[in-house]
Amino acid sequence: MPELPEVETIVRDIRPAVLGRTVLRATLSHTDVLRGVTRPTLLRGLAGATIEGLYRRAKHAVFVLGKRRLVVQPGMTGALLIHDLPLSEEEARYAVLRATLDDGRTLVYRDVRRLGTLLWLDAKGWASYDAALGPEPLEEGFTLEVMRTNVGRTRQSIKKALMDQKLLAGVGNIYANEALFAAGIDPSREARRLSIPEWDALHRELGRILSAAVSGRGSTVRDYRTGTGGKGKFQLSLLVYGREGEPCVHCGTPLAGTHALDARITVFCHRCQV
Repeated sequence: MPELPEVETIVRDIRPAVLGRTVLRATLSHTDVLRGVTRPTLLRGLAGATIEGLYRRAKHAVFVLGKRRLVVQPGMTGALLIHDLPLSEEEARYAVLRATLDDGRTLVYRDVRRLGTLLWLDAKGWASYDAALGPEPLEEGFTLEVMRTNVGRTRQSIKKALMDQKLLAGVGNIYANEALFAAGIDPSREARRLSIPEWDALHRELGRILSAAVSGRGSTVRDYRTGTGGKGKFQLSLLVYGREGEPCVHCGTPLAGTHALDARITVFCHRCQV
């Protein structure tokens, strides 16, 4: 967390407030979130830069500032928020990066456990980083054949393959669990062993679930907050994730849970997923 739907929600929420705004100054409370850049370099680069664009790529929020990109991966406990007023003591407690904008508002990257990352990349660096990521599952060009070509050639379990950001962008544990359940596929199956009808079902259900999750403003299972500070709603629609031991909504069999596949909780139905 956050996965594609959550980061997409955050980006859509804060984009109107930041586009065209100039960063007057910035502060960084901790450096352990930085990757490949020092605090002085990042803060010097942000000061005076205009935010020309903001979009999501995989699980990242990408700020376009001239020839540079500020790439924010929120991780499990990160959030991007706009504050109209000075931060309260509680709001400031976990504010890792603060960027004061030219309209007086403050763009804040908040991260309770500092599990997210910040990258400061030039155009060449971003192009290289972007090229290493898989295709976007909600883009129009993400066809069944594209999915099979990227995800279907590995010996990895299908669940691990769905979550491999080099093969497919933006999908994490929650939505891999949900898509495999909806498609009726055992998460431990080798990706390369799936049949064409199974790929068709998985392609269809993954797109449907991700789209519904974006419409529901993401899933707040623990720490995730939208770009306005609220909770998502799609957690109310999850059919397997977080429901280990509860009855399957289709057949009533108690849902199983295991950490054996990838050290994350995999929840599935022995009877419905084959």
